[in-house]
Amino acid sequence: MMNMTSGMCCKNHLIHVCHGDMQKMPFGSVPPLLGVVDFSAISGSIRSNQRWRSTKTAVAADLHLPMRSLEVKNRTSVDDIVKLRLITAIKTPYLPDGRFDLEAYDSLMNMQIANGTEGVIVGGTTGEGHLMSWDEHIMLIAHTVNWFGGSIKVIGNTGSNSTKEAIHATEQGFAVGMHAALHINPYYGKTSMQGLVSHFESVLSMGPTIIYNVPSRTGQDIPPDVINVLAKQDNMAGVKECVGNNRIKQYTDKGMCIWSGNDDECHDARWEFGATGVISVTSNLVPALIHALMFQGKNEDLKKKLLPLMKWLFSEPNPIALNTALAQLGVIRPVFRLPYVPLPLSKRLEFVNIVQDLGRENFIGERDVQLLDDEDFILVGRY
Repeated sequence: MMNMTSGMCCKNHLIHVCHGDMQKMPFGSVPPLLGVVDFSAISGSIRSNQRWRSTKTAVAADLHLPMRSLEVKNRTSVDDIVKLRLITAIKTPYLPDGRFDLEAYDSLMNMQIANGTEGVIVGGTTGEGHLMSWDEHIMLIAHTVNWFGGSIKVIGNTGSNSTKEAIHATEQGFAVGMHAALHINPYYGKTSMQGLVSHFESVLSMGPTIIYNVPSRTGQDIPPDVINVLAKQDNMAGVKECVGNNRIKQYTDKGMCIWSGNDDECHDARWEFGATGVISVTSNLVPALIHALMFQGKNEDLKKKLLPLMKWLFSEPNPIALNTALAQLGVIRPVFRLPYVPLPLSKRLEFVNIVQDLGRENFIGERDVQLLDDEDFILVGRY
């Protein structure tokens, strides 16, 4: 049997074992029969005396992996996250071919830092993370950490409706240095309440985590019963809550850290319902004014002054209006990754009037606000 080099298995479970020098035989010759092994005679004893084991080549030690789910991935503590009052869901700008415009992105980041923003969500809904490959996603998180991580907290949106993808992306996000993760509940397919708990627990072990509850997008609410269970986890930083201020009050009465996810409600959430602050879309445009709204006490006049802009920003699903506004301000190129398209001309005119009412000096950028024509916009379907 030690000289065997090949064999053929017949229907009657017999195998022909051939000499090692069979390769010296002329092509087409029939090798001599050396011996016969009857598998039917021994298969029973194999089944009864041995348990099946995978081959050694299929079992590889995972010690080479750069990270493990239960390891500490960064040095940021939950305490560093729960005190953030103004977090901007930062926009991702594009070049005409649909790739990231990192020069414009860096300019947006610098304007946020200069106006007192304490944290950014990278690749969130506003940043169009759902239109990115994971390679793009993690690259942008890494870029943000490398250039701005010393000045602002970088919170990577590494959530997914697939627990496997959420785990993998979160491991990568913490590996490149993000300070915290933002996690949405599984959308479209949805799951049970216990499924929600298990999904979030799978990623909470990795580092500081903000849970994002936005039923209008996911199709499923994350109820207080689930949040109350997750709140016992050491890495649970808090919740970005979009259901409303009454829900926020349920959590803040228990001492939880909550950020309002609704710009038009964030003033009252902060000063009347106990929210820590806001994760804001509007602060992309007027960061200094949103900073004042979160830091300088109740200000009904400022709240009313900002409401027309906030309502305009959500006249179509976010980030359609924001993308349009930033292009009109000249701080990004007028490039849209489909399926997003710019607001119609009438809405673009409304924005010009809003800027004039609030004062151009309160908005980011230096150029005068423009009323762009339809043909000024570039829509990219392949990116």
